[in-house]
Amino acid sequence: MIRINLLQEGRRPVVARRAKAKLTLGRQDPSLLILIAGIVIGSLVSTYLWYTLKTRIDEKDEQIAQAEIEVRELQKILDKVEQFKADKADLETKIAVIQDLKRKQKGPVQVMDRISRALPDLLWLESMQLQGQTVTLRGQALNTNAVAAFIANLNKVPEFHEPDTKDVRAVGRGGREAYAFNLVFTFIQQTEDEAAEDAGATAAGP
Repeated sequence: MIRINLLQEGRRPVVARRAKAKLTLGRQDPSLLILIAGIVIGSLVSTYLWYTLKTRIDEKDEQIAQAEIEVRELQKILDKVEQFKADKADLETKIAVIQDLKRKQKGPVQVMDRISRALPDLLWLESMQLQGQTVTLRGQALNTNAVAAFIANLNKVPEFHEPDTKDVRAVGRGGREAYAFNLVFTFIQQTEDEAAEDAGATAAGP
């Protein structure tokens, strides 16, 4: 009897094919391998570059965010400074208005005080008018010397400028002769420093 091993006969082509496949793989074109290696390397390089750029972009974004925070903080400070300047200017304006009102209130009082001190004997006032800086006086005196002395005294007052006699005429007063007069001069209020300087000069005088 003759035995035939069909299994072994059927396996031989498989072994042959495997050997042939191995032989074919070993003989592949090296350019294909180079291409594959290039693609892999290019992918790695691209990935590295992308990661590097992304890291830099993230750092820049963080720096920008920090800078924006600092700008907002500085803007708050600038807003406070501008508000302080506005409040200061408003306060200075109010102070100037108050000081101006005080000067205007003191003006008539100072005028009356200076005039009362300048009045000589034998002379009296009948009216006083203050319009702006112009002072108009009307009065009478028993003689012209009293009128002249009054004008001389007014000239000594630092706040009074250019006293001018507008009219001096003889009038009857209870059977006695008298002289009516009109005087006009300018009142310029002194500053506190000027007033203190004049007061010191007066105190140092003989």
